[in-house]
Amino acid sequence: MDYARYLKEIARGPHGARGLSRDDAQSLWASLLAGDAPEAVVGAVLVALRVKSESIDELAGFLAACEATCTQVDAPAGRPRVLSLPSYNGARNQANLVPLLALLAGRLGWPTLVHGVSRDPKRVTSAEIFSALGLGPARDARDAGRRLASDGVAFIPIERLAPAVHRLLEYRWLLGVRNSAHTLAKMLDPVTGGALRMVSVTHPEYLQQMRGFFTAHPAPALLLRGCEGEPVANPRRCPQIDWLHDGACETLAAAETGTVVLPEAPAAIDAASTARWIERVLAGAAPVPRALVRQLACVGIAQGLLHGGLAAAERAVGEALADAIEVAA
Repeated sequence: MDYARYLKEIARGPHGARGLSRDDAQSLWASLLAGDAPEAVVGAVLVALRVKSESIDELAGFLAACEATCTQVDAPAGRPRVLSLPSYNGARNQANLVPLLALLAGRLGWPTLVHGVSRDPKRVTSAEIFSALGLGPARDARDAGRRLASDGVAFIPIERLAPAVHRLLEYRWLLGVRNSAHTLAKMLDPVTGGALRMVSVTHPEYLQQMRGFFTAHPAPALLLRGCEGEPVANPRRCPQIDWLHDGACETLAAAETGTVVLPEAPAAIDAASTARWIERVLAGAAPVPRALVRQLACVGIAQGLLHGGLAAAERAVGEALADAIEVAA
């Protein structure tokens, strides 16, 4: 492959660079995923895209290449569409509540697949919290499908779901910055028949990018500025949550203003402390954060399971969770 041809387009700096066509983007990214490109080329491509930012056509081509290497998790028969939670950031300042969101969705009977990194030396990952809860990772996609059917919740590490994507994610530690693979991992649809994707971004400018992608390439997705980039609403102030479907963008929940003082929060953000607090919530000893109830209400609306508007959906979720927690207790 003539890598110089691609680099001449994307590596001219933030003002001179041009985007690749969808087909060229797919070909280039497929080569990177296959391990065909020299390491110097991989680094050059990743840094060039970091400076330039990806176009909608490039994202489409890159994502197609990624999904061609991604194993698929079977959805449970006769159940609502699987909710996919991509967990690739981890917690640095606030507790990572992705495992709580997943387990609450499972209590509602909504199968939920979490996929993400196993480790981050500077952050607390969902993998570590699930482990502290006694919920180890799925061995492979088949095991994840079995867990969705039996338990309603499964976590699968990206290295077992899409090893080639994982290899590109690992360039973060060599280059010192995240790359396009981080964005693409959050966009993956790893479920047979299609999942409802909860797509989170860290920076506001990426909200417009994701709205542009999912309206140009329609697929059911919920979009929010996640808590530290994780696909969970900030419990102190719920962000705007958009539902992207059928080529349209519908705002289901407006951003909250001010800051909510939580009646109870984890004592610390480490995996063990977060896990113990999650256990208290699931046992009814601590309240479910209101922002998570609102986020789950949006999931129910997007799934077609809840009707009557956001306020009615929130009440229904709150009541259903109270019943589920009481039964489990």
